[in-house]
Amino acid sequence: MCAAACNALSSVLQRRAARAASPDKDFSARLFLSLVRQPVWIAAIGVLIVAFLLQAAALGLAGLTLVQPILVIELPFTLFIVRLMFKVRLRAREWTAILSLTGGLALLLVATGAETGIESPDRAGWVAAALTTVLLVAALVAASRLGADGRRAALLGVASGLCFAFTAALMKDSVDVLSASPAAVLRTWQVYAMVAAGIAALYLLQNALHHGTLVVVQPSLTVTDPVASIGFGVALFGDTIRLGLWAVPELAGIALLFFGSLRLSQSPYVTYDGITRPSR
Repeated sequence: MCAAACNALSSVLQRRAARAASPDKDFSARLFLSLVRQPVWIAAIGVLIVAFLLQAAALGLAGLTLVQPILVIELPFTLFIVRLMFKVRLRAREWTAILSLTGGLALLLVATGAETGIESPDRAGWVAAALTTVLLVAALVAASRLGADGRRAALLGVASGLCFAFTAALMKDSVDVLSASPAAVLRTWQVYAMVAAGIAALYLLQNALHHGTLVVVQPSLTVTDPVASIGFGVALFGDTIRLGLWAVPELAGIALLFFGSLRLSQSPYVTYDGITRPSR
């Protein structure tokens, strides 16, 4: 939950910085060069590093299927942070969204009954996971180039969420290696792949934030990450979740998450980044 709160704060700060960048810097190194000159963006990355460390600590204690879904709480945290930073007032619509998201998360966690696996991914598993992730991300990026800004931001948010989920899987394996042999961790390929995947995720996120409002990007990112992470946890680490009749409350929990995201997408307050006043 602390990692989710830090991610929310970082997203708000990144949004403010990214919207100030020139539109002609889309998908170029100039976008990053513009951002690194902004103290707000530097602060956002600092908070993101803290979130990364907190997430790694959590993954050292439990599996992806338990830790990553909790990050969904990032979205309500985002709303509260915007409220505190920019003095906006929450209405019934926002409170409904918060209750839906938190209730959906609780229902999903209880229904899945996630248990951490004891398997270590083999090379074939990593190759399959990497190829699947790369192909999906490439397809999402290609599709985003064909749509308007809102659709582009949403698709890039999903692509970023997939990359963050894959980064978390690599982080989990790296933390397991660190626990077993601290001296060996820097000699494992997972650490360097984790850094590369994290940079790719951050790059996609900057472009998503550059093209759309926070509320368009945040739900797609926040929901995609834990759902994909559950898949990685089951496929790579042998995590277990309950199926059968339990699929009904699990789907209900996911539906509540999407409903809460939809309600937030209708809020004029979450889109406020301190640059343009929200309409009422």
